[in-house]
Amino acid sequence: MLADAVFSESYRFLRNRAAVFWSTLFFPVLALLLGVAGQYILKQKMGDLKDADLPPELLRQMAAPDIDLGLALVELASKAANPLLILFVMIGAATLYAGDYRWETWRLISARNTRWNLILGKVGVAKLLSLAAVLLLIAFGFVGKLIEGAIFERGFAFTFGGEQAGQFFLSLLVAYIRVVQVTLIGLLAAVFTRSLLATLFVPLVVSIGQFFLSALIMPQIGWEDTDWYAQALAPNLSADTLIAFIGDNPGGPTAATAWLAGASLIGWCLVTLGLALWWFQRQDLSKE
Repeated sequence: MLADAVFSESYRFLRNRAAVFWSTLFFPVLALLLGVAGQYILKQKMGDLKDADLPPELLRQMAAPDIDLGLALVELASKAANPLLILFVMIGAATLYAGDYRWETWRLISARNTRWNLILGKVGVAKLLSLAAVLLLIAFGFVGKLIEGAIFERGFAFTFGGEQAGQFFLSLLVAYIRVVQVTLIGLLAAVFTRSLLATLFVPLVVSIGQFFLSALIMPQIGWEDTDWYAQALAPNLSADTLIAFIGDNPGGPTAATAWLAGASLIGWCLVTLGLALWWFQRQDLSKE
């Protein structure tokens, strides 16, 4: 059963404490520490400027307003698909997808469930891993905002009505799907190469290539973000397009472009998962 596969993979993965730490906790903690250090340095610099007998008008401009924690949550969710976060999530995803190839344990577990359930069980745990990493990054970023307010002695506000709540959850969903989409490239690499290193690095190389494609090559050859082929080739562009559409900024993407972006992002997930399932079904696991 699929539930048994998910449970067993969850148990195995949670026993690997190093993989859990590096893929979920390390980057959020690091981002928090670096952010706090940066705020302390900025406060010191502002103190030095205040000691320089600046005009009162300039000093008033330097004084920051209260921190709106509701809007901060929306901003954190919109930036949750951080490339560095994806890098560390891939550590856990590679362990999940290629661990049985690395330790040659497929032949021991393949008789206990169907092949589809075994792969989908790993995908289910990778999805939970991705969600945990995204939520932890947002949570630690929120703590960073609280610390920022304490450092600069600012007040707090909380604007989180229906519009902000919708933007937060939709942005969170897009960031989550984007992280899952990259991990599914890792699944495809694991099934085709049977290599732990390839599972880790192929998604990163593909993601870097797609970034340069959307940021540098497409403008040079005259492709627009609204073109369907641009969205189809660059899921990172699709995720950015959806985030911009959710933010409802003036001059942002249209609803038609957002639908194209959503179809591209979901399509990448379904195609990579389908190819991985098809190839895994054909594999000889007697020596794995």
